[in-house]
Amino acid sequence: MITKLCGRDRRPRPPARARTSRWAGRGIAQLIVMVLVVEVVMAATTVQALFVGPVRPPATKPSLPVAKPFFPATTHFYVDPHNPAATWVRDHPHDRRATAIARRIAAEPQAAWLTETNESLIEERARDLVRTAAAQRRLPVLVPYTIPQRDCQQLSSGGAGDTAAYRRWSEALARGIGDGRAIVILEPDALAHMSCLKRRQQADRFAALAYAARALQRGAPRARVYYDAGNSGWQPARTMAERLRRAGIERYGDGIAVNVSNFNATADEVRYGLSVIRELRRPRLGVVVDTSRNGAGPTRKHSFCDPPGRKLGRAPTAATGIPGVDAFLWVKQPGQADGCAAGAGMFVPGYAYRLTR
Repeated sequence: MITKLCGRDRRPRPPARARTSRWAGRGIAQLIVMVLVVEVVMAATTVQALFVGPVRPPATKPSLPVAKPFFPATTHFYVDPHNPAATWVRDHPHDRRATAIARRIAAEPQAAWLTETNESLIEERARDLVRTAAAQRRLPVLVPYTIPQRDCQQLSSGGAGDTAAYRRWSEALARGIGDGRAIVILEPDALAHMSCLKRRQQADRFAALAYAARALQRGAPRARVYYDAGNSGWQPARTMAERLRRAGIERYGDGIAVNVSNFNATADEVRYGLSVIRELRRPRLGVVVDTSRNGAGPTRKHSFCDPPGRKLGRAPTAATGIPGVDAFLWVKQPGQADGCAAGAGMFVPGYAYRLTR
């Protein structure tokens, strides 16, 4: 056994046979006095630290503080009865997979993706979603997904025809939300996936995202805007922070969304999201994590297109218990294809059912 005395480790020696009980008693008394002195010194040092502060500065700089989760832990998110899983279940009530899909997917809150390029339609749909959710005292999650040259014209290609059209579209979305409450996940992949764009096109994209976020800030002041920031396996945190700055997050954003439509473990995405916030040096910004399909984590090669063996992740909640992390959400609608099992956005019942297993 090692006894701690005055900051050193001392090994007590075995008693000598020649010593008398009188000297042994004196040794014990001295030991008690020394322990009492150490305790008094430690107590005085603690009091000094409480009222005066540490004598020396810490060896390393303290980490940037982060905000408490923005939403109350009791927040309820909106379950759209017309989500793809619910629609399929209504159309196939006798299918052997219907019960599991209805209970595990259709009944859970998930985001509504806004891909219509018609401005009138998008305004009407946003207004309907926000008002219906408000009537049920629920918070809707909306995903604008119509940036020009979306997905570099790959599996999820589409979007507005040009930047001017996208600006009008963004204003229509803001009018539709109006004074309602909503979470807005702004343009998945738009910042992480810019490799196809030329320098001028990249500048246009930064400006388009800043314009959209500003339109939401002004026209939908109770909406909370989270810029999509990719995921932990994509861009370095410093790179993503710089892109977010150029897209106006410091002026118009409320936070970032990570892991959208991906499968990375929640812990990895929390670390990544908070590291991006630290790079931005904006501790007021929050993080939301897409947990819709990350229950089994990523595949070995981090395949992103309908990989087999994946599972549903943690159900949507604002009770994250993690400072700086506002919510775990189902941004991707489970069962919708990424573009490999079927066309991007199509509901595949077999894939949905396997996610529930």
